[in-house]
Amino acid sequence: MLDRLSEFSAEEHLKERQIKVRPLVEAYFAWVRKQLSDPKHLPKNKNADGLRYSMKHAKYLRVFLENGDVPMDNSASEQSIRTFCISRNNWVIINSVKGALASAVVYSLSETAKLNNLNVYDYFNKLLTELPYRMDEDGNIDPSTLDDLLS
Repeated sequence: MLDRLSEFSAEEHLKERQIKVRPLVEAYFAWVRKQLSDPKHLPKNKNADGLRYSMKHAKYLRVFLENGDVPMDNSASEQSIRTFCISRNNWVIINSVKGALASAVVYSLSETAKLNNLNVYDYFNKLLTELPYRMDEDGNIDPSTLDDLLS
């Protein structure tokens, strides 16, 4: 909503949140309190657990109302672990320590390339093209020869 407007300063975010979002948050917590105050109408299921959780952590769930630098949602966090979660489904077929190690190396390289604003495809293409020329006859690579591949 408001946080998607990156040209806003933290102070402007905070001001807009106080006006537009705080009343919604307060109404939500008032509604939750009402639901929790009448246990006979509150089912014993995951929804009820979620309501209790939100009341227990209300202080932390409201932090974005006190600090304009705190995002209103967790989209950035979810996006950062997306590759890991998708890859996790592929890892069930790994049945050896060497396979797991290789997967960890590839995942680490991919995420590091992303963090350094590199095109992951181009970076892997460069690595897979260059690395065979740096191997000795046993297939080993001297780590000191890899510095130029770190960018």
